[in-house]
Amino acid sequence: MTNIPETGRTPRVQIRLIVIQILVLSLLGTLFGRLWYLQIREGDAYAKEASGNHVQQVVDPAVRGSILDARGVPLADNETRLVVSASRTDLLKMKDDGEAVLAKLAGVLGMTPKEVQEKVRLCDAKTPQPCWNGSPYQPIPITDEATPKQALQIRERAEDFPGITAEPQAVRRYPSPGEANTAQVLGYLSPVTDEEITKAQHTDSPYLRSDQVGRSGLERQYDKELRGKAGVTRYEVDNLGRVIGQAKPDPAQPGSTLVTSIDARVQRVAEYELNEAMKEARKQMDRNTGTNYKADSGAVVVMEAKTGRVVAMASNPAYDPNAWVGGISAKDYAKLTGKDSNYPLLNRAIQGQSAPGSIFKVVPTAAAINAGYSFDGPYECSSSYSLGGQVFKNFESKGYGPISLGRALEVSCDTVFYRLSHEEWKRDGGSKPKKHPNDWFYKTAHQFGLGAETGIDLPNEVTGRIPDRQWKQNYWKANKDAWCKTGKKDGGYAERIAYENCLEGNRLRAGDSVNYSIGQGDTLVTPIQMATIYGAIANGGTLYDPSVGKAVISNDGKNVTEIKPKAHGKLPISRQTLAEMDDALAGVATRGTAAWRFAQVGWPQDKIPMHAKTGTAEVYGKQTTSWFATYTKDYTVVMTISQGGTGSGASGPAVRNIYDALYGVSDDGAINPKNALLPRPEAALPKVQTDGTIKAPKVPKDPAKDQRATQKGTAEQDGQQQAATVTTPPTGNRNTRRRPRKRGSRRMLT
Repeated sequence: MTNIPETGRTPRVQIRLIVIQILVLSLLGTLFGRLWYLQIREGDAYAKEASGNHVQQVVDPAVRGSILDARGVPLADNETRLVVSASRTDLLKMKDDGEAVLAKLAGVLGMTPKEVQEKVRLCDAKTPQPCWNGSPYQPIPITDEATPKQALQIRERAEDFPGITAEPQAVRRYPSPGEANTAQVLGYLSPVTDEEITKAQHTDSPYLRSDQVGRSGLERQYDKELRGKAGVTRYEVDNLGRVIGQAKPDPAQPGSTLVTSIDARVQRVAEYELNEAMKEARKQMDRNTGTNYKADSGAVVVMEAKTGRVVAMASNPAYDPNAWVGGISAKDYAKLTGKDSNYPLLNRAIQGQSAPGSIFKVVPTAAAINAGYSFDGPYECSSSYSLGGQVFKNFESKGYGPISLGRALEVSCDTVFYRLSHEEWKRDGGSKPKKHPNDWFYKTAHQFGLGAETGIDLPNEVTGRIPDRQWKQNYWKANKDAWCKTGKKDGGYAERIAYENCLEGNRLRAGDSVNYSIGQGDTLVTPIQMATIYGAIANGGTLYDPSVGKAVISNDGKNVTEIKPKAHGKLPISRQTLAEMDDALAGVATRGTAAWRFAQVGWPQDKIPMHAKTGTAEVYGKQTTSWFATYTKDYTVVMTISQGGTGSGASGPAVRNIYDALYGVSDDGAINPKNALLPRPEAALPKVQTDGTIKAPKVPKDPAKDQRATQKGTAEQDGQQQAATVTTPPTGNRNTRRRPRKRGSRRMLT
């Protein structure tokens, strides 16, 4: 065997060793570099993350604050219920995604497996209610109406119900004191969504996955104040999930209490009277269509004239806000949102838009004065007014001869306003307008606050519409193509209108101005806007932001933050014009179109001066809309009923009954203070006791029916007294009787 010299192998071995050494050193350098990066450069971040991996948080939801009426009566509060919830995370870990567990749970709760399955499925664009629109990691409530027996079964057999909990929780409640529903004003709650959690992460009021948030009404407007702050307890756990320690907990802070200007008793009366007026309207024949009035929706606002605070706000149709508590059923959801529901979730007092009819005439009255016309006139109130071959008639073609603007308001003479608006249209250049037209009638409406939000502290208020030149131009641009496609010169009414609009729909025509002057045409207003305007006339000219919230009181009662009335402008009229207009509106109630609802059937005008304006708005393709706007030195009451008929005919009795309840006025005009619900607005806040609670006064079971009973008893007493002295029987209760009218005087109903 030949020996290989050692000198031949040494260089190769040395090279290999050097390479290995370099590799080892490189690896060690990389390792130490990575260790330095993890422990030094990013050490704090990873330490914090690692610490979080061994800390579990248990959230204790905060008790939501109550919503009270002006006297301290709860409109929304909380009650303890046994809530059964399911952890979707735990269920999905099971082989059958928890179907067997949910089926067993359904048997205990007396529900079908399908009903329980629908409760825990997640909401998306394709999934109908019921479904869960909150976080998928949050326990999903199956029911908040579990009995103690059902809860005990679930807890004692925990091994049969993994992922299911049954425990007492504070649940929202809407008690409807005295049958006062107040649904659209209060709103409702639903679970917070992941998107909302993300958006609120860096705000001063972040959401937790367990939070319920307000979706409409006061619940949404004052959600931050009402929600409070959830408590968090942090537990240190080992890798097996066993608790090894507890960090200092952050206790839950209950939400604050919201005191409103609503009076539950007046609210009930307003809701009841609106509903009764709509039912009565459906019994009346519409002579234009030959069918009964549909009276499909309505709204009423009762407001403090001197502050803008809302005492009552009713919208019909209404709904039960308790339907949302614990998750809404598919049946209830369809009732609230389906095509046949007539959308009860809408608050028609702030979201219902319609032509105002003659209650709008206070605006063109002020506009005429601003344009230089005299309040005294005289102005010709003829039975009709001709314009370009078209005849615009007064209501029932009745004329009153030369009259003042005040008298035009009293008898609601359309032709006076037709002439004034047409004259102003011509002054501004007519069909070829000046470069800078005055547009007094439109400018004044904007100065009255129309075409804009009033600033009420409720979400989703709409603006209404003033069809001025800019609106006409924008509307024409948006609809020109459709009009030109469907319009026909010799077609039907709608086709001819489309044809004309295609050619010159952007022009402010004479007919537009004439219709606009009496609150018709494209003009749209909301009840809250008109209540704000008539409240301003009552208080001397100040346009207040309507408000429902009156004060926010901390849960311990130590901090009280009052919500002061705010103004957003003044009426654009002088004191003299305001006084003349005020006198004319008093004349409406004493000798004008509303006299048969007040002066002629017993109203103490000398003690409680009443001012009113009636309105009957014509809507193409629908029956007329009833409007009734009124005020005293204390309150403004505005009511509207869609497809309800005339202003004083449909809304008049209900408005009168609301005033009777407020002031304690009997059928013969006598004032009984004992029967008065609120003869003066509630100025003081409810008294907070030393423990932070507010003791609520008792509310009658049904103040509205109590008032009706009182009125009926008074009427019967009056009838007995009359029977002793006259042979003619009494005409019956004011709610149904109609005073005889001379032939051709139906204008009194407008």
